[in-house]
Amino acid sequence: MLPLQPFKDHIRSNALFAGGQKILLAVSGGKDSVLMAHLFKQSGFHFGIAHCNFNLRADESQRDESFVRMLAATLEVPFHVTQFQTKAYAATNKISTQMAARTLRYTWFEDIRNTQGYDFIALAQHQDDAMETILLNLTRGTGIAGLHGILPKRGKLIRPLLFLSRAEIDQFAEANHLDYVEDSSNLGSKYARNKIRHHVIPVLKALNPNVEHTFQQNIQRFAETEMVLRQTVSRLKQELLVKEENTLRMSIKAVRALMPQHLLMFELLRPFGFSETVVAELLNALDKQSGTSFYSAAYRIIVDREDLILYPLDNPADDPIRFIHQHDQNIELKYHHLQISYMAQAFFERNKEKAFIDSGKLIYPLIVRTRQPGDKFRPIGMKTLKKLSDFLIDEKVPLSVKDQIPLLINGNGEIIWVGGLRQDDRYKVTAATRQTVILELKSSNYIS
Repeated sequence: MLPLQPFKDHIRSNALFAGGQKILLAVSGGKDSVLMAHLFKQSGFHFGIAHCNFNLRADESQRDESFVRMLAATLEVPFHVTQFQTKAYAATNKISTQMAARTLRYTWFEDIRNTQGYDFIALAQHQDDAMETILLNLTRGTGIAGLHGILPKRGKLIRPLLFLSRAEIDQFAEANHLDYVEDSSNLGSKYARNKIRHHVIPVLKALNPNVEHTFQQNIQRFAETEMVLRQTVSRLKQELLVKEENTLRMSIKAVRALMPQHLLMFELLRPFGFSETVVAELLNALDKQSGTSFYSAAYRIIVDREDLILYPLDNPADDPIRFIHQHDQNIELKYHHLQISYMAQAFFERNKEKAFIDSGKLIYPLIVRTRQPGDKFRPIGMKTLKKLSDFLIDEKVPLSVKDQIPLLINGNGEIIWVGGLRQDDRYKVTAATRQTVILELKSSNYIS
């Protein structure tokens, strides 16, 4: 028999949907989504089935589509299907195949939900998926939100199978003689999630055979802890962020008093796009010379004497700023063209119009801007900082072109390269460099 009562209990206890609402089921054809479809059918809920063909596994992709089509016909429910050219989309948008599939899938699901009158989209993720997500987030670095893994409900997405482990799904599929299809890509270890599934989790299960349920209990605790953090951060925003026209001010004295400082400051600045690394650099700069700037993709923070001043980069008073994201290859500047390439080893050559940077020291997005008062950097070969204004005088750069020189700025606010003249010693390639970022400035005719 199918676990109908635990299924209904999970839906009710997490308020996933009301009995009369219409649910769109994302069905791949695998055991978990097939079980979900049968549970919905036998529970008498109103639902339809949606299937994405990503054209990534040749004949297997067509087989899966045909199987899910027959499943929908057998269950006598509406069937929605689409095909994507996933690899072409990934190449065009310069993203991974997995990210492309995710973007295409969720965009299409939401479109079907809106146009066909569905209330929610049901995903067949289970306890093992939630556990894998937490472990994956931990390996990549995460805030507290990454520790609760997959929630039963978020917006219009619901997960009705989170009360089951993968082993339990296998047992119910076998006991009820459910037909399904196997995705061969799940058997390998090409993707990070598969490596965790096949190599990490078996070790954890050897230590704790009930590890899936233990993680579910932890997820609940993490989610509740996140709620407390959100309440604290909301209160601090009201107390610390003072709005003045198009800027926000935050007392440096109040920032110093935050406990725990880094966590709360990161949460306060996260809505503005500041990374944890940049926040750490900002906190380290509180006692240094005022005027230091830190950037996110859309905002700038200046460390003033008594306050941090935050304002959007579209402020007309700002100098023109361009951003470089990881894996960008060409950036058009006002006076120059910047070409970026990558080499999977340490590499260097003497060429003023090129910079050879240790990629492990970069914090994205990088910024390209022109000079600002107070700019300093450490010219390669030197051990101390030098004012940029003094450096340009020493290099005999004409006054008429000083404001045309592009400066490459790291995410922590440090100058990486004075374009076409000198790079910073802190970012040079060393014997420990594993990847070199090579930047070449085209049409730089201002160097004497």
